[in-house]
Amino acid sequence: MRFSDLDYELPEELIAQTPMEPRDASRLLIVDRATGRLEDAVFTDLPALLRADDLVVLNSTRVRAARLLVTRATGGAAEVLLLEPKGDVWQALVRPARKLKAGARLTGDGIEVEVVAVGEAGEAVVRLHAEGSIDAAIERAGVMPLPPYIRTMVDDAERYQTVYARAVGSAAAPTAGLHFTPALLERMRATCPVVEVELRVGLDTFRPITADSLEQHEMHSEAYAVDPAVRASIATAVAEGRRVVAIGTTTARVLETIADPTTPTAGRTSLLLQPGVPFRSVGVLVTNFHLPRSTLLALVMGLAGESLIRDAYAHAVNSGYRFYSFGDAMVIL
Repeated sequence: MRFSDLDYELPEELIAQTPMEPRDASRLLIVDRATGRLEDAVFTDLPALLRADDLVVLNSTRVRAARLLVTRATGGAAEVLLLEPKGDVWQALVRPARKLKAGARLTGDGIEVEVVAVGEAGEAVVRLHAEGSIDAAIERAGVMPLPPYIRTMVDDAERYQTVYARAVGSAAAPTAGLHFTPALLERMRATCPVVEVELRVGLDTFRPITADSLEQHEMHSEAYAVDPAVRASIATAVAEGRRVVAIGTTTARVLETIADPTTPTAGRTSLLLQPGVPFRSVGVLVTNFHLPRSTLLALVMGLAGESLIRDAYAHAVNSGYRFYSFGDAMVIL
């Protein structure tokens, strides 16, 4: 795909700044691949679209309070977004990148950040110093890493977590899951089996495509883990021709990664799904509306086709759907 194939026009007022209340009151666009039909619904309608023999798969990762607001030695402000630990250092994004050099020390609330290395685009390696547990220090000093297009503070940080979030480890939420309430989750579990996998969202969620084509884009790997029994249940569903329902693109990446039986149940994936790459496990995808020129939009086009997704996005724009992390959702059948 060319870079330009992933572009579309979006009025700024359609970028959701606050989460919907209640969560499952978000709109849901039903996209039928077989007929090309688009139908407007509400997220609470999702269980009625599922079959008893479907297998629903969730990404149970939990977002770390990974945004550190710190001060440079000069007294100027800086920001560190922690992405992933790498031994005794962290992969991070920092700003202002041009004013930070290797060896710089940044101070925060009970935590110190040592810059080990920094690139021109703000990608950095940092080392954290604190009294006691580093994880505890991050939780005390850090704030929720909301995407830069969200300019409104969220009073309740749990609104950027799914209700089924478990192990802390992601730098961003698997946003398709933000629409679930405990009651809706129970309704879904009463309809069909539900299992969980884990993918820790990292750098590529924040990193734009800069190459001319997706083939030239380097995907950074992200950690995933799947319980062997869950993997067996997924493989059985695929073999029996039952629909595997992925809640979110992060879940879809895990499912397509482990579709290869030689792939380990835990590891790292740099899989780039796009038109022309076959989907071997995912039969239904629940997802939010994604940024233009993103690998996530390429993934959705890979499943449903470029033309149908362009129609779906045009319909969503014309119908006033809310976009991105706190926005509305679509289900691709």
